[in-house]
Amino acid sequence: MHANIILVGTGHILEKSVREVEEVIDREKPDVVAVELCAARYDALQGKVEEVQVKEVLSGGKPFLMITHWLLAYVQRKMGNELGIEPGADMMMAIKKAEEFGCQIALVDRPIQITMQRFWKKMKFLEKLKMVFSILFAIFHMGRGKDGDDDGKNELSLGGGFTSKGVAIDLDSITDEDVVSQLVEELREFSPGAATALLDERDAYIAGSLLELSKQLPAKEVLDTTSDVSDQNISNTRERTIVAVVGAGHVAGIKKLFDHPELIPSKEDLCSIPTKRFNLSLKNLLVVGLGIALVIVLLVCFFSGMTFEVLLQVFFWWFIINGTLSAAGVVLARGHPLSVLTAFCVAPLTSLSPFLAAGWFAGLTEAYMRKPSAEDVKGMMKTESLRELMANKLFKVILVAALANIGSIIGTFIGAYVVLHVVHINVGTIWEGLQSIF
Repeated sequence: MHANIILVGTGHILEKSVREVEEVIDREKPDVVAVELCAARYDALQGKVEEVQVKEVLSGGKPFLMITHWLLAYVQRKMGNELGIEPGADMMMAIKKAEEFGCQIALVDRPIQITMQRFWKKMKFLEKLKMVFSILFAIFHMGRGKDGDDDGKNELSLGGGFTSKGVAIDLDSITDEDVVSQLVEELREFSPGAATALLDERDAYIAGSLLELSKQLPAKEVLDTTSDVSDQNISNTRERTIVAVVGAGHVAGIKKLFDHPELIPSKEDLCSIPTKRFNLSLKNLLVVGLGIALVIVLLVCFFSGMTFEVLLQVFFWWFIINGTLSAAGVVLARGHPLSVLTAFCVAPLTSLSPFLAAGWFAGLTEAYMRKPSAEDVKGMMKTESLRELMANKLFKVILVAALANIGSIIGTFIGAYVVLHVVHINVGTIWEGLQSIF
């Protein structure tokens, strides 16, 4: 442990943590106050927002990622409201005290966009579904049992969260090492990949940033450690006192890496986005496999002398089922009529390609008809009700894309089943044959 780095483990929605941050900075009067923020989160706390790039938001699986990100932010904000404190108040206090004492502010966390993308890519499909349903369960059960104990303990019921059982947390002890360890282990049990992206990798990133700062400190008011510290103007190289305000769940990991800095990966490795030349997930294999099977069925029908009427039935049911279900998703999202029409027209075609998605086209149409603004970006993370959220243009674009894709996937399975029956292929026989093989 480096003597010149003082770690303050906090709970981001606890008044107790805000007071602790204030007391430590008042006592230590450090040269630098490091906060568990990246440039984007720092700007968000300061009320600054950037223009959204809709195409970037809709690419890959980002619509589902954005919805999940909002759900997580909503849970934290809801908990903060019940406790009478703004989420991130501990970081705001650290920034306020740094400005008061004229300390340098260092942003030592990995960019949130990279963290969320790595988090999403490291989770399995079923883990993603379980997590979303767990968050929704927590939202609808949050607050039950709050302040209801006779012994006066300040407790908050999370109603499930990542676990299968409701958990009443004693907020006075939530930053204690044993409680933090228990919560961390539950996350690891739920999804090892998610725990790696959210905890282990960020522990390494933050630890590396703090070690760099402890040796060389540029004379800048706010330092973003995503850039190389050694490339910036250095005031001097003596060790300076650093107070680092981080989430309690990161403290143990950071301390271990201070003792073994050789285990810290490079920032290039920590910030790379895992990509696969061929995405062989079970979901994609099933969808692509069904598409290929359908094309084969159509070719067999064509060359086997099947009547034109049967071919028309095949095309009719495929387009109607796939297009209708994808369009229904857009209607459920309250999308623009032109977005509904777009989903209906493109879904039967995009279902046959692993590189295209109906939601991408429907979302772009929605964005064109109802262009999101910078205020929509800011407002999306601050909405307090479903009605407010559904009025947000950015969320509407994301929801249109997500539900159009879900509808198209469901339509692919149902459509393939109906087509096979139309051409008199026994699905049950095929299934029995597959079972005998595997």
